[in-house]
Amino acid sequence: MEQLIQAIILGIIEGLTEFLPVSSTGHLILAGEWLGFVGESSKTFKIVIQLGAVLAVLVLYWSRFVSLAKDMLAWRFFRKGHLDALHIALALLPAVVLGFLLHGLIKQHLFGPEPVLYSLVAGGILMIIAERTKRRVTAEEMDDLSYRQALGIGCFQCLALWPGFSRSGSTISGGLLLGTSQKAAAEFTFIISVPIMLGASLLDLYESRDVLSSSDLPVFLVGLAASFIVAMLAVVTFINLIKRLRLTWFALYRFVLAAVFYFFVLM
Repeated sequence: MEQLIQAIILGIIEGLTEFLPVSSTGHLILAGEWLGFVGESSKTFKIVIQLGAVLAVLVLYWSRFVSLAKDMLAWRFFRKGHLDALHIALALLPAVVLGFLLHGLIKQHLFGPEPVLYSLVAGGILMIIAERTKRRVTAEEMDDLSYRQALGIGCFQCLALWPGFSRSGSTISGGLLLGTSQKAAAEFTFIISVPIMLGASLLDLYESRDVLSSSDLPVFLVGLAASFIVAMLAVVTFINLIKRLRLTWFALYRFVLAAVFYFFVLM
């Protein structure tokens, strides 16, 4: 029963933070440490419950994914003035290659509280720099993104392989530096997060098959359900927030979280 309650708490945290530029993985690692939810199976759980957030994005952006799928089936990979499959491929390529090569090292050495605290601070600094660096906005909406911007955002997404850095934090920062609006970068982050999070979760499940058992299934399912429900609400809320809130506020939150956890848990 205790593990199920922990799964619900972590699922809620995942759903709330996955698409905010504050790092869901970082929050899960720190919360797991605080709750005593640790071990090899817990590392896999913290990756797999991201599938709940993936399902939320699929539901909310269903028509967009259907449109992309139809274009791919019809071999239409280029659509001028419209987000197409090539945008997605260019954005995914850097993180997919780097993630595949470094997956084991990342899980072994970076899935701990101290590396997460460092990345929370580093990610916050990047967000402040991105917001204060003035660029001419050439992509107000997601469909305005160029292929160069898509590839550049994909390169910035590689920073999110470091738990605590935040996928949305790194990609929105990258988007701002490359001339996109916050809204365009945020929505593009939602779209590209689906295949990469799905791939990462399935890969981790396969690689962790020897340390998982049937008793882990209820905990995983409860965490997934909680993540899905909360992420549905969080995505809609975040799109409205990102139009009004500066990235600096999220950066300051990251600094405070890192300081609080360091002084009250690690010291």
